[in-house]
Parts: sequence; C-alpha cells; structure tokens
Amino acid sequence: MKLLKHGWLLLKLTVALGFLGILSLLSRPKIGWDPTYRFSWLEYTDAEDIPEKVCNCSAILQGESEAVEQAKILTITKDFHKSVQIPDEYYINATQDCREFKLSRKYLTFPLSQEEEEFPLAYSMVVHHKTFERLLRAIYAPQNIYCVHVDKKSEASVFSAISAITSCFPNVFMVSKAVNVVYAAWPRVQADLNCMADLYNAKTKWKYFINLCGQDFPLKTNLEIVRALRSLKGGNSLESEKLPEEKQRRVSNVYQIVDGKIQEKGKTKEPPPFNLPIMSGNAYIVVNRGYIRSVLEDKRVLALIEWAKDTYSPDEFIWATIQRIPGVPGSTLPNRKYDMTDINAIARLVKWQSHEGPLGSLETVYPVCQGHHVRSICVYGAGDLQWLLKQHHLFANKFDTETDPIAVYCLEKYLRQKTLLAT
Repeated sequence: MKLLKHGWLLLKLTVALGFLGILSLLSRPKIGWDPTYRFSWLEYTDAEDIPEKVCNCSAILQGESEAVEQAKILTITKDFHKSVQIPDEYYINATQDCREFKLSRKYLTFPLSQEEEEFPLAYSMVVHHKTFERLLRAIYAPQNIYCVHVDKKSEASVFSAISAITSCFPNVFMVSKAVNVVYAAWPRVQADLNCMADLYNAKTKWKYFINLCGQDFPLKTNLEIVRALRSLKGGNSLESEKLPEEKQRRVSNVYQIVDGKIQEKGKTKEPPPFNLPIMSGNAYIVVNRGYIRSVLEDKRVLALIEWAKDTYSPDEFIWATIQRIPGVPGSTLPNRKYDMTDINAIARLVKWQSHEGPLGSLETVYPVCQGHHVRSICVYGAGDLQWLLKQHHLFANKFDTETDPIAVYCLEKYLRQKTLLAT
C-alpha cells in the first residue's frame, strides 16, 4: 500500500512541477533520513527571514511559560508589530509572477493524497483585509474550491491585493456579487448566500461547504478535516439550539439599516413562515452539498430567508433554523433532544468571555483567554495554542495578526509540519 501511495504522489508531483522541476529536485544531495525530505521545500523553517522566527513555537505549543511570556512581550512591542505587517503592495507586486508567488509562499499545488483528492471541499471566505492570504494558504488544496467575498467598504488597495492573490489560482475566485457587510444585519448572510450560489454552480462537485471570515484559522490539516467530515456520514455540524428568551426580540421586531448601522424600527414582525421554530446558532457552519441546494431551492427555506431580512443578527439563527427543517439533507428534527451546542459542533471554536474561568470550576467552559477580548470574544494569544489544539473543532475564531501575529505563525507552522509528516 505504501508503494502505491508513494507512486501516486510522485505522479501528481510530476504533473504539478514539470519534468525539469523533478530532475532538479532529484539532483539535490540528501543527508540522512528525513521523512519530510520529499516535500522539504514546502516546509516552514526557521531559516526563513521573518521576524516571528525569534519565537520558540515548539515550546509555546507545549505551554512552556517562558516561551509564552516572551511571545506576550513581543506582541506589545511596536517595532516588532511594524516588522511583521505585510503591505498590500507586496501582494500586488508579488502576484505579477504567479508561479514564483506560489513557490515563495509555499502553497501546496498538488493533492497530497488520493483520499483528499476524492473529497473536495467548498469554502466561502467573507473577508475585509489582506491577512486573508495567511488563511487561504493554510487551507489551500488544489482539489478544493474557494469563493472570496471582500466587503465593498474595504480600501481599494485591500481589494486590489486580494483580487491579485485570487487571480493566481484557478480554483479561487471573487464572488460574482459583493455587498456592503453591516454588523448584525442581513448583508452578512447575503455575502455567504452569494458565495453559496457561485460555489454550487461551479464545475467542482464538492462534498461539504465551510464558511469562514478573515479572523478564522484552522486547527486541523486538510486531511484531518476530510476525515472528520467523512465521519459525519452525510450529516451537518453546526450549533442549533432553542432560542433563549433574551434573543426573542431579535426575531419578533423589525430592524433596518440606517447610516450603515442596524436599528430597531418599532414594528412587530409577522410569525415565521410555515410555523418554523426559530433556533439559535451562529454564523459558521459545516454542511453537505444537499443542505446548500435546499438553501438555494427549497421553498420553505426561501420563504424563511425573505422573512429574516429585517431581523437582528440573522446569521445567528438562519442556518441553525434550516438545520432543523425536516427533509433538508443532513438535518435533525426540531425536538430539543437534537439540540447541538457550539461546543459539540465541529464547525467553530469561539471562546466567550462569560464562559471563561479557572479550570476545575463547575461554571467554567473555557480556560481564561491568553490574548484579549473584542465584543466579549477571546482574540487568541500564543498562550491559548496548547489548549486550542486539544479541541475537536475544525476552526477557531478569533485570531488577529495585527495584535498577536505569533499565535497565527506558530499555528500555521505546526499545521504545515503535520501535513507533510502525514504524506
């Protein structure tokens, strides 16, 4: 089996790099036995001239206090922050030569296994900043397909940089219709809906859909994600629970966008169509292709979508509600016994400040955030990584390379090493 596997990889590699590239690789001297040698040019190493390499990622991932403290000190150092930022102009200029860009950024340009190639994934990426390239690189595989939605309010240079990046990949494209994303309002859902339609109509017959934002980052390799999705056996994985009383106002009153912000209109909404029970969830989902077909074609779902357009934060109930509609592929029944929390779903790990506390406490859901909080959500620091990698979720939110670039750097380095060792 190993010989067959290695032969298949060599064939893929030949196609990806070309005959001359293979000859040059084979001519390199090999010193000792290194299981990652065959793909060593794809490895993230400390030899690269990047500021983050001063950190000891291995020690950070093991939770060693001295290494974590060093990382914390760096995150509050202005010169360090300035040195790690990649300007828009870099991407605009570097992508003039796509082959060199993909090589220098160490993109995986060929499937690493037949198992992954036969299980393509579809991603919707709703972003507003150039740091999306770090996320794209971490999840990129040539058999997958990626729809990128850039907020129409983004600066022209950001749009140009992201557009230039996507132009270098045949399976990465800009959404056909972008919108102005407004916090807690319908356009956030519409951005994903537009990508869903583009992805569903694409030639790639992907198996599962995952939606992301620019502050997400994977906790698993592509192979691990594929295996986790296979284990669902056609099911979906997303938060879907009974709507709590404190959120009822969001769906019982009419809201509208005024001057770029959502406001209550002072009018009561009609009940939801088909007497659908409104469920509580979040914006991020892992769903099969049939679920997306239902979103685009099922008359009950289409009626729910129209009804939800003047609610507050519809992204926190729309997908969860669809998941409980009988007949939607991969759905579960509305009975409370089928409720699923964000902790049990694999879609996304979000550490809420109100649920943090000392380990061992009966009220604690998560250990205390090692970064900082934005809107009561932990923006992970390097000290959170050891805990994060023990969780079963596919992705985590939030990361911010402008406030803690080390957390992302060590995580992407860990995932790449794990990816190459699995080949």
